[in-house]
Amino acid sequence: MIGTQAVRDYPYGSHPSQFVRLHLPPEGDRLPVAVVIHGGFWRQRYGIELADPLCADLAAHGVAAAAVEYRRVDRTLRDGGRSATNTASEAGGGWPMTLADVARAVDSLEASGQVVARGRLDLDRVAAVGHSAGGHLAAWLTHRGSLRVGAAGSVDPADTSVSVRGAVAQAGVLDLAAAARDRLGAGAVIDLMEGSPGSVAQRYHHASPIAHVGDGARVICVHGDADDTVPVDQSQRYVAAAMAAGDPAELVVLPGVGHFEVIEVGHPAWAVCRDRLLGLLA
Repeated sequence: MIGTQAVRDYPYGSHPSQFVRLHLPPEGDRLPVAVVIHGGFWRQRYGIELADPLCADLAAHGVAAAAVEYRRVDRTLRDGGRSATNTASEAGGGWPMTLADVARAVDSLEASGQVVARGRLDLDRVAAVGHSAGGHLAAWLTHRGSLRVGAAGSVDPADTSVSVRGAVAQAGVLDLAAAARDRLGAGAVIDLMEGSPGSVAQRYHHASPIAHVGDGARVICVHGDADDTVPVDQSQRYVAAAMAAGDPAELVVLPGVGHFEVIEVGHPAWAVCRDRLLGLLA
């Protein structure tokens, strides 16, 4: 328990990293649901603990907060950093597993999530929030409906899926091809996609939120202009493309804010993110 909140883990797959941690307010039915996706450049050493404080705060504001753990990438640099090996047998992430996991976790709210919540979830009001790599995954979830049926994370009309009505991307990595070229996170995007944009172009098209603008997805990008980990032009480029395509995207640039303030509960930058998310769930 955190205060009077209930915190429960449940699996959505057999891998140790495939689980949802559901934070529930002590009272209320028909609770809106915030899907919270942690960052860490999709790497194994960063986990769900980054999302827990945000979830506790959201639950205190009357929202059921579902933190998603997902299979990530474990890269071990060798030869002075010139090459790397992926111990995927343990971490299990990368292309396309990481993407499929977050989609499967969201869909698990329909059955397992409702069981854990005793039917208190309002699955007509689901929105996502994610930081950095989690911002990529949160934004990508809003574009699931435009993915080719049968591809990783796509919506199968014959199956039950949970719709995400919008996302708040906190310093999100939203243009994967540009991020790969800029070697953000010391090549983290290339590690995730298991190849460069030139060698696996279709993967990048599938996984990059900016490739799917024009489908009506609502993404609010919150980004500090002092962020030296994921530059603000990632959000600027996405929002410009989305608005040009007619999507209801929004850019909120926070002056003097770096990469991590947006996930510090108590910092005004997190309050901006939380308020935008609550607006999506209203």
